Amino acid sequence: MGETLGVLAAVLSSALGGTSIGATRYLVGNIDPLAIGSFRFGIGFLLLLPLTLLRGDRWPERRDWAAAVALGILFFALFPILFNASLIFTTAARGALALSTLPLLSLVIGAALGAEAMTWRKSIGVVIATLGVAVALLTDLTSAPSGAWRGDLLMVAAALCMALYGIWSKPLIRRASPLAFTTMSMAAGAACLIPLAYVRGSFAPVAAFGAPQWLAAFYLGAFGAALTFYLWAFALERTTPTRVAISVTVNPVTASVVGAWLLTEPLRWNLAAGIVAVFAGIWIATTTGERPRPASASASSQP
Repeated sequence: MGETLGVLAAVLSSALGGTSIGATRYLVGNIDPLAIGSFRFGIGFLLLLPLTLLRGDRWPERRDWAAAVALGILFFALFPILFNASLIFTTAARGALALSTLPLLSLVIGAALGAEAMTWRKSIGVVIATLGVAVALLTDLTSAPSGAWRGDLLMVAAALCMALYGIWSKPLIRRASPLAFTTMSMAAGAACLIPLAYVRGSFAPVAAFGAPQWLAAFYLGAFGAALTFYLWAFALERTTPTRVAISVTVNPVTASVVGAWLLTEPLRWNLAAGIVAVFAGIWIATTTGERPRPASASASSQP
């Protein structure tokens, strides 16, 4: 049951992350990646901190503080800079596909570090889900701006940061609570981004913000940071990094659905086919494929 809850939390987290791409693409034309990351994780931290204190959650142990801060800088400072910067050079569709290399990176790095066993079932599930993303975005991948490869590479680097965070944070999250660990790590990321953005003058355009820009910034903080990454930590506490990472293939699917809803973009056959492939891949990678042995058979095998 805990494993199932973890997978469902990861899928919901990635679905929310997909909706955040639209808000990021909207803001990237107004402020730079540093300011976007500052708003996203600064607001996220301000929302998570009182909730963590009111619930009395278990904070990371003192021996884990340095690791929690370092992982926070990796995931909540470096990752958003790379993520937001990539969307300057490439399209949301290509960026989403590049981010979908996350489960493959998690599988390979996890196996190399001995954190997780690489199985045929996980590998096949990852490949099917990633192909599903490519099919879902088929019509959008051909319309690439000049120099889109720069954005694609930046997004793959962002996925690498996310994969390392998922693998290295798992034991730390288990020794604390997912909410408290996420709050501390997000605080470390925001503490890096906000001063850097201030020194670079990244907040200057904020003076011209209207209600739509502020709404997009708050959405990124509340749903794109606080809720999304709490669910991500909740999932990592209960299942393996690869099974959490494969849920990121839901991200571009929800981004496409939101685009169709808000921007009246047409829903084509390839999106429906991609959705089927994505969820088939997730199911294959997150289930064992083993049938439970009947109780009578188990009993008869006892000496």
